[in-house]
Amino acid sequence: MRIAKCIVVAFAAIMVITGFSSPAYKIARLKYNGGGDWYGDRTALPNLIKFCNENLKTNFEADDDVVEAGSTSLFNYPFTFMTGHGNVIFTDQEARNLRRYLAGGGFLHIDDNYGLDKFVRPQMKKVFPELDFVELPVNHPIYHQKFSFPNGLPKIHEHDGKRAQGFGLIYKGRLVCFYTYECDLGNGWEDYGTYAGDTQETRLKALKMGANLIQYVFTQ
Repeated sequence: MRIAKCIVVAFAAIMVITGFSSPAYKIARLKYNGGGDWYGDRTALPNLIKFCNENLKTNFEADDDVVEAGSTSLFNYPFTFMTGHGNVIFTDQEARNLRRYLAGGGFLHIDDNYGLDKFVRPQMKKVFPELDFVELPVNHPIYHQKFSFPNGLPKIHEHDGKRAQGFGLIYKGRLVCFYTYECDLGNGWEDYGTYAGDTQETRLKALKMGANLIQYVFTQ
């Protein structure tokens, strides 16, 4: 637990310092079992990393890593991204490991790539049985970092005609998991032209919201 917390604290200091010549941190994608496509949005994280390095002056390595839910390596990454369309299964050991990681200072962004909702909610309940996802209000700081989203989470891709919602798990007063639903934020981070109907305006909106996530996590 202390390892993850120390990483976040250290990075908060790096956010206000410039002039680093070599990358300091990496972002990871969470690999899970159950058959769901944890590997979706393949170009998303490298593009978000590039955008943050250019606009927030962060110092991430250019490529993301893959980390398994039950691995001790999880504690090396202050920010972890999870996505997919299908089934998710956390073993008891994986749930305990995720809890230690999140309670100790780590952060998980879950992005529903469409169809993930009914699987991921009960699995996160295994991680934090005492917590429920709560919708974050539009005045939450996560929407008002370098970029302002006065109406809350932006809608990136249309699926069922529902509004985009940002949910959080709040542990001892700290947001430890942000769940983007009916938004498809990660799709918006992918290479331009990956999806029919993509626009540069929508893609930029997605990247700005992603940058807000990064800034919030490392400065909260």
